Amino acid sequence: MLTKRIIPCLDVKDGRTVKGVQFEGLRDAGDPVALAARYAQEGADELVFLDITATNQKRTTLVALVREVAATLDIPFTVGGGIGTVTDVEALLLNGADKVSINSAALHRPELIDELARRFGSQCIVVAADARYTAEHGWQIYTRAGTHNTGRNAVEWCREAAERGAGEILLTSMSNDGTKDGFALDLTGDVSRAVSVPVVASGGAGSIAHFTQVFRQAQADAGLAASIFHFGEIGIRELKEQLRAEGIPVRS
Repeated sequence: MLTKRIIPCLDVKDGRTVKGVQFEGLRDAGDPVALAARYAQEGADELVFLDITATNQKRTTLVALVREVAATLDIPFTVGGGIGTVTDVEALLLNGADKVSINSAALHRPELIDELARRFGSQCIVVAADARYTAEHGWQIYTRAGTHNTGRNAVEWCREAAERGAGEILLTSMSNDGTKDGFALDLTGDVSRAVSVPVVASGGAGSIAHFTQVFRQAQADAGLAASIFHFGEIGIRELKEQLRAEGIPVRS
């Protein structure tokens, strides 16, 4: 059985790590470079860096900050935010990113996934899917930092992204984000069954039990979280020790 990955996420705005609830009410969580170094030392398997205002501000990701963070790491590093072209991806990979995460641009022009996978390899291309649930429409995909409803079904979009060449799906439940009530197990399970590539579950982690559930019940390949790590509520070593004790394979 493949080991499950634990991934801290750095949502960055104006050069600082921030965290909110359901993409709103952001509060400062610290210096991204210092946090990245700390998580690598504590045993994180990978790190995700999301420049959360890049798309809405119509600018590219902060390449200099990416370079600075990458210099502190010896674990895989995924970068997202404002990425829309082959040139954007090339710049980030050359400055230390191991993978890039695309979201709004892929929904605007799905062929971008095919182009990036052919140019850089699927292993470098992550498609981020931000989904919100409503009783009327079920799980639908949102873009522009969660401000625009595309009307697209979340599972169908994740399936298309994987078929076009995405090497991984970063699946965030906006409905669960920041609530600490647990991951969206129904959505995550549906996507995990629909695609043949790894699924990273994001949104709602508040306890060790939530990670156990998303790995066992929803078959996620990785669990991503932010505030519980940023504010010291759960330690990465503690989390991994407990998962291992429960028979869930994780890296030492």
